[in-house]
Amino acid sequence: MNKSVSQTKDIDWWFGMALSLLMGVAALLLLLIIVFLTNEAWPVLQGGSWAQFFNADGWYPLENKLGLLPMLWATLAVSFGALILALPLGLGSAIFIEYYAPKFIGKPFSSVVTLLAGIPSVVFGLWGLTKLVPLINNIHPPGASLLAAVLVLALMILPTITLTSRSALSSLPSHLLQNSAALALSKKSMIIGVLIPSALRGIIGGVLLALVRAVGETMAVLMVAGNVVQTPTGLFDPVRVLTANIALEMAYATDNHRAALFASGLLLMILVFCVAWIASRLSSGETNGYD
Repeated sequence: MNKSVSQTKDIDWWFGMALSLLMGVAALLLLLIIVFLTNEAWPVLQGGSWAQFFNADGWYPLENKLGLLPMLWATLAVSFGALILALPLGLGSAIFIEYYAPKFIGKPFSSVVTLLAGIPSVVFGLWGLTKLVPLINNIHPPGASLLAAVLVLALMILPTITLTSRSALSSLPSHLLQNSAALALSKKSMIIGVLIPSALRGIIGGVLLALVRAVGETMAVLMVAGNVVQTPTGLFDPVRVLTANIALEMAYATDNHRAALFASGLLLMILVFCVAWIASRLSSGETNGYD
């Protein structure tokens, strides 16, 4: 018996060491990426030159005007706009599949959502370019705009929110449902007052994943946003996001222009870290109702 316990402890120790090693490798890779981006962007970061990214009047690399602020605002507008649209739809779909849909409807619907999550982003972009952009153009030219990017991106991140929210809800223990039923709560009251708060950490995690994908999306947004460097003032304005700017110009960029594009990548990394920090703050102190 003691030998069996000792073997189990050894296995647990080696398993823990392997996981620690993998975590260390992942952290090292992340650190190397940050170092690489910082090194490549250093020519435009040293000596306080980074301030020009937020003070320069627009993005004109040939004139050494490297203002990233319009593209940063466009990135935030596209990402959070898509999230605002996708969150209620995704959470509502997860609740429908888990608590309302009969099996012969819920399973096919869940399969469709899973399939939607696997569609390449360029396909979404192609659909948006050929169908959505002309439709918006009929309402308000030019069609390729912030609104088109928000709609396409919302469709792309919808499956992520739906699947992660459903996973969080389905992992709740059965006694929550039983206790709620014993209190004679209606299904609506049970979902809003008990189940969603109990699964909040998982839902927030799904929202985080969706937002990070939205911030980092390139091809679909590049195809439908219009790619005009300007601060968006309305839904029908053509815009260019940071990722699209890197994809469009990296092939021919040199010197400070090239360094500024790497600085754009570094700014995106910082933005993702900020999103992760905000999500951790929102979920800190929030524990599942069964913890």
